Amino acid sequence: MEIFFMFGKYNAKALKEMSYQRTEQIIKEIEGLGGKMNAMHALLGEYDLLFCVNLPGLDGALKASILLTKATEISFTTYPAVTVEAFDKMMG
Repeated sequence: MEIFFMFGKYNAKALKEMSYQRTEQIIKEIEGLGGKMNAMHALLGEYDLLFCVNLPGLDGALKASILLTKATEISFTTYPAVTVEAFDKMMG
């Protein structure tokens, strides 16, 4: 499993459809791809949402980004991440 940060931006339709049920749907979609939602945060600024997820590789991240956008109307920008400890080992 790899770590990814998914930054989401609402559009007008996505804002109208905000609900606890949609949040639950997002978690189920991530789990359905073999992933795990680690954290979800609402943001102020350029992005509206930040998800920290574990997914089975780049293919899983691509699928999650597209699947969630189709299901929620929220557009996502997804970045791979590694822990600082893992990064230090790679560079050391």
